[in-house]
Amino acid sequence: MNASEAPRVAAIQMGSGADVSANLAAAGRLLAAARAQGAKLAALPENFALMGAHEADKLGVAEVDGDGPIQQFLGDAARDLGLWIVGGTVPLKTRDVRRVAAACLVYDVRGVRVARYDKLHLFDVDVPGDATGRYRESASIAPGEGAPTVIDTPAGRLGLSVCYDLRFPELYRALGRQGAEILCVPAAFTARTGEAHWELLLRARAVENQCYVIAPAQHGAHPAGRRTWGHSLIAGPWGEILAEREQGEGVIVAALPREPLVNLRRSFPVLEHRRLT
Repeated sequence: MNASEAPRVAAIQMGSGADVSANLAAAGRLLAAARAQGAKLAALPENFALMGAHEADKLGVAEVDGDGPIQQFLGDAARDLGLWIVGGTVPLKTRDVRRVAAACLVYDVRGVRVARYDKLHLFDVDVPGDATGRYRESASIAPGEGAPTVIDTPAGRLGLSVCYDLRFPELYRALGRQGAEILCVPAAFTARTGEAHWELLLRARAVENQCYVIAPAQHGAHPAGRRTWGHSLIAGPWGEILAEREQGEGVIVAALPREPLVNLRRSFPVLEHRRLT
């Protein structure tokens, strides 16, 4: 397969707010644009349906697993566009009425959900110099408890993660052991931490795991003054940036040929040289 025949994937950048309907309408336009640019798979950012003024706002729009307007939107869009969709995160109800799961949901071209991964690592951090300053995701989000999730897609074996997971390389090693060729990292990185670490960490995860990386992000100002970094990007297994959007709503698309990845793993077999597992 030459580069022109390689599957194309899209990362979608959004500046989501507190209006779920408006956010879904924006996501729909951007998914259609991704499909028009030849993407077979498109990934939405974390919290694409809601970036409220308070972390607890997500409790008010949380859905039962398998039913609700956000999940319906994702399934309908995937089917209508003939597009695999990685639905950033969707707030799903848990047994704890005070907390939701931040669920990354994947839909195939039939509009059928084929995977769910619940964000494993929660952002309980103080960020000096940040507009919000103090983040405690565990107050309103329950951490995932399932195994690392890898699925087959038209673009290759896709491993799922979310935002703060990016700082935990052992998760990506586990995804690699399951055959991941592409790592997906939907995010809402803060402007402060994003400027310092976003690109650095994404490229590191690509290099050390010899994988493609798709990283759709939130950007700009959100309710209550929260600011996110943007800079959605798609990276190659050598750490090269294949596409990037610094700021503003939009779509980036890149082809992901499998042959260069296979050749790299064969000629530079770092994954076979591991002494610790």
